[in-house]
Amino acid sequence: MLYRKFGKTNEEVSILGFGCMRFHVIDNDISKINEEEAIKQLRYSIDNGVNYIDTAYIYHGGMSEPLVGKALKDGYREKVKLATKLPTWLIKSREDMDKYLNEQLEKLQTDHIDFYLLHALNKGYWEKFKKYNVFDFLDKALADGRIKYAGFSFHDDLSLFKEIVDSYSWSFCQIQYNFMDENYQAGKEGLKYAAAKDLGVVIMEPLRGGSLARNIPEDVKKIWDKAEVKRSPAEWGFRFLWNHPEVSVVLSGMNEISHIDENIKAAEVSYPNSLTEKEIALIDEVKQIYKSRIKINCTGCKYCMPCPFGVDIPSNFELLNDASIYGDIKASKNKYNVSLKANEKASNCKECGKCEKACPQHLQIRKVLKEVVNTFEK
Repeated sequence: MLYRKFGKTNEEVSILGFGCMRFHVIDNDISKINEEEAIKQLRYSIDNGVNYIDTAYIYHGGMSEPLVGKALKDGYREKVKLATKLPTWLIKSREDMDKYLNEQLEKLQTDHIDFYLLHALNKGYWEKFKKYNVFDFLDKALADGRIKYAGFSFHDDLSLFKEIVDSYSWSFCQIQYNFMDENYQAGKEGLKYAAAKDLGVVIMEPLRGGSLARNIPEDVKKIWDKAEVKRSPAEWGFRFLWNHPEVSVVLSGMNEISHIDENIKAAEVSYPNSLTEKEIALIDEVKQIYKSRIKINCTGCKYCMPCPFGVDIPSNFELLNDASIYGDIKASKNKYNVSLKANEKASNCKECGKCEKACPQHLQIRKVLKEVVNTFEK
């Protein structure tokens, strides 16, 4: 495992981090984590060099933090840097910040959080945090040792990102970045801006919710196959990120030992600036093919869920994108009719708009759900 210095801190973090939001569940219930399997996978990763563990209050319906707390018993807590996030949308007062942090410390069975983030900052949440004096909260939590370093995760435009970076003595930030999203939200310019301020930079959505690693179209596969050094599509995605010296750690929501092994193997050799010009050109070729096919830029983060009427928004969008990207409407239509329950289908949308208010990507969800109906139900 390779490690990198984490911004202005003296911490060394594994370039591969474990994102605790995609564990296998029981009976399709997101809050019923298969605990034995998840703990085994987390500890296996730590035993093989992963030292950055990322969770959040909301993950797995609130059950990710308790699971991580259990997994980090038996000496594992001392082996890792633990990151979790203040549930931004639940904060209604200055007192709430302390309330939720203290609750998270209990759930995680620890006396401190190494890397504590304000979760999913956008303009609205940022204004609210300033109103409730979040800086006082962070100062005191740092001073009393409940958190070791303060940071934020981000979902908005570049100008706001720079404003937030400049507003406080942050140690790190977390942004969405991959070879498809170089100019999206904070993007490459934001990555370089944060690094220039000596912030550690954590990368989320490295494979766009897995869409860059599965169901690879033939024309994309042919491009990857041209490479002198053969790599899986997932490894290409990670290598693109690790090639940036500004990137500290890349999160992966791993839930199979084989995926963990593959990612760790790649993380053992992925130095900054190690890709050749030919390899970078190959990635750009692949990027252009995908860019031409995507219908809706959904990352599958599930902040839009649950829908009050039961619509499975990310699954609907994934099927629409699959039909477009991979050119197989028939297969996606069949999956739409077989895998989605009646209330989960796009046609059950009542256009209440709750999802659009929660979406970090600011997608026109209601409009696209109508397109899903027209594609798969007519």
